[in-house]
Amino acid sequence: MPNTMEKHRKRYVFHGEVQGVGFRYHAVTIADYLGLTGYVRNNPDGSVTAEVQGTERDLADFVDKICNSSGWIDVRDIESEDIPEIPDERSFRIEY
Repeated sequence: MPNTMEKHRKRYVFHGEVQGVGFRYHAVTIADYLGLTGYVRNNPDGSVTAEVQGTERDLADFVDKICNSSGWIDVRDIESEDIPEIPDERSFRIEY
């Protein structure tokens, strides 16, 4: 049986109406609430990348809340990939 408390790290690329709508600040609020670490940043093509680290359940909650808890954000597509965990990371931040 898998360990549900095991930490994972994923890179998400969110496409849609995701820049100029408070996405990054919303991501920080959600990540802090869920106890996740990582970062979020705007991309030149209008998408937003987030690297997020936590339990599988908390990662799923992060994506669900990003997509469904703001009337301004309209996520139309999400790319995701598993990436290596960063063991000493302690916070979630906006990267510029």
